[in-house]
Amino acid sequence: MIRKLIGKVLRRPGKRVLHAKHYGIRRDQLHSGALKVCDRLQDAGFEAYIVGGAVRDLMLEKSPKDFDVATSATPEQVRHVFHRSRIIGRRFRIVHVPFGEEIIEVTTFRGASEAPTDASGRILRDNAYGNIEEDASRRDFTVNALYYDPRSEEILDFHHGVADLENKRLTMIGDPDLRYREDPVRMLRAIRLSAKLGLTIAPATKTPILVHAKLLENIPQARLFDEMMKLLLSGSAWACLMALRENGLHKLLFPLLDKLLSKPETTKFLRIALENTDQRLNEDKPVSAGFLFAALLWHEVEADWIKRQAAGEYPVPALVEAMNTVEDKVQKRMAIPNRYGAAMKEIWLLQPRFEQRTGTRPWRLMEQQRFRAAYDFLMLRVECGMVEQSLGDWWTRFQNASEDERMALMTAAADNGKPAATSSTAARKRRRRKPTGPKAE
Repeated sequence: MIRKLIGKVLRRPGKRVLHAKHYGIRRDQLHSGALKVCDRLQDAGFEAYIVGGAVRDLMLEKSPKDFDVATSATPEQVRHVFHRSRIIGRRFRIVHVPFGEEIIEVTTFRGASEAPTDASGRILRDNAYGNIEEDASRRDFTVNALYYDPRSEEILDFHHGVADLENKRLTMIGDPDLRYREDPVRMLRAIRLSAKLGLTIAPATKTPILVHAKLLENIPQARLFDEMMKLLLSGSAWACLMALRENGLHKLLFPLLDKLLSKPETTKFLRIALENTDQRLNEDKPVSAGFLFAALLWHEVEADWIKRQAAGEYPVPALVEAMNTVEDKVQKRMAIPNRYGAAMKEIWLLQPRFEQRTGTRPWRLMEQQRFRAAYDFLMLRVECGMVEQSLGDWWTRFQNASEDERMALMTAAADNGKPAATSSTAARKRRRRKPTGPKAE
């Protein structure tokens, strides 16, 4: 009891000023646009700090992806300083300041006044402004409540965020039960940050998650989709999915996850797809969201496709119907935007065409816009034993072969007499012609 009391006293909020250089953070590590935003706002007489994830990641010796600025200036005042900026949002008003293709998000210090909530306690609007101490208290986790002043090169820590980073701990600011009710998406952030950064969720922060999982049903689909993309593109997608499942948060975002993990082959397929995506992200290579969703939903589509073909439907129309059925079923929960859904379906539709390796078909297939993504998807199926290795090898050689070598490959495919068999297409037996002459006595 005494130890707990001492711990609470020692963790009482209070400003600590730390020298950034002591933690290896230098001004030249920061985005030039974020520095300009802070400098110009400070020159205009306002407080301005780089805040949140960028400071946290730099302290963990990671390269930040986003740079956010918190300021005492109101959105209108920020807009006055940066004429090309624009104010967005109704629930939380934010200013976007463009620097080329980059956007710096600028938020005004949040105040401590009560915001309107719905019946479950979720905050509906929160545009009451305050000072930096109140703003720090309104942030979600201690490691996200760190403020860096690029002019003085100091870090302001109000809630022991630096200590939590050093101890690899993720701790909610305030009462976790209340904070999750205010914004249930914080539960998803807790899972993502712990998996991505290797932090252990503090017991008091973790315990209410299982209780409040259903609160995510009240979150708009578009916002849930944004959080889902952050999970998939976190660089630790597989770990995030496993943590979601462990804490009971996957059923709304990934309703098919339990089914996928029920079989070794589908588990392997999903894990390889996500780990390949993580690797590309860590190497700063582009990633296709359409490919990710194609991998997440493929086994539902494939199962329906096989069933339709067994009922006598032709392969391509059967695939189209299977795709539409699964999309309609999933769309109600996942709300995949059309631009991603279109790419996903193109990848699926190109899969049967890999079996067509004669005439002009291979060249026409290679001219398709999504050929490379579809080929990668084919090779993922090959790696998991869902397609014969010989089909993947043929397409790998064909892409890099000379004209004569390609002709030889197609001749060999034609001589084989049938396309390579896959788990999704049954090999068709050749029909034998009946003899035209008189029947032998």
